[in-house]
Amino acid sequence: MLKIIHPVAGLTAIFTVTIFWLSTTLSELFGSEATVVAVKSAIPWGFLILIPALAAAGGSGVISSKGQRQGLVGTKLKRMPFIAANGIFVLIPAALFLAFKARVGEFDTNFYVVQAIELTAGAINIALLGLQIRDGLALTRWRRRSFLNR
Repeated sequence: MLKIIHPVAGLTAIFTVTIFWLSTTLSELFGSEATVVAVKSAIPWGFLILIPALAAAGGSGVISSKGQRQGLVGTKLKRMPFIAANGIFVLIPAALFLAFKARVGEFDTNFYVVQAIELTAGAINIALLGLQIRDGLALTRWRRRSFLNR
């Protein structure tokens, strides 16, 4: 079951963060003010998908590691606190702040400073989640090859 939960949750997480990032970028560059308000207001609702997906991916990954802390497993485990901290301390507060500011129509300097921080932190999390997927694929290839060599 973990072999299904972990990759599905991980892919759901990276797709969700990427959708947030792309929808924000595209709405800011090409959309109307109403589009920006709609996107910024919708993103916090996406946390109902993102947070459980990240928790499921992290939890199933820790369980799957079976106490191993070496190699790619160790690298993945060391990366997770940075992904979580970036989300908890930067991305979630920024998204809530921006949703509030957008709903009241305050597109001021504070809005755009926080928006820049959010886009940077989001890009970092996308990159870190991508590294998690890359390392996870390498781990499953290693397991598949070692199983076939028996």
